[in-house]
Amino acid sequence: MDCIFCKIIKKELPAKIVYQDEDIIVFNDKHPRAPIHQLIVPKKHIPTLNDLTEKDTVLAGNMLQVARHLAKKSNIAQSGYRTIFNCNKDGGQEIFHLHLHLLGGRPLHWPPG
Repeated sequence: MDCIFCKIIKKELPAKIVYQDEDIIVFNDKHPRAPIHQLIVPKKHIPTLNDLTEKDTVLAGNMLQVARHLAKKSNIAQSGYRTIFNCNKDGGQEIFHLHLHLLGGRPLHWPPG
């Protein structure tokens, strides 16, 4: 694939990587909406949440576990944080490679937008 996130995964574009393992890479959002705004991205190209299959169940669960781990590491687990999957254009998705936003470090109001 030729998407921005695939290029970051292949190290063709720079990003401040804060975590990575065999299946997931995490980097800071280029346009942060909170003091902590990280993107948890599977290395496998999956365009949207709608494109997850049953074979991706463990991967999706691992993305949430990574979010929990990074929230603790960033000292926002106790004060609170938000995780968001945007799906398709009306859902706010801009990059069509599945990713989970981790936001925190300030009060997050509801509704978000």
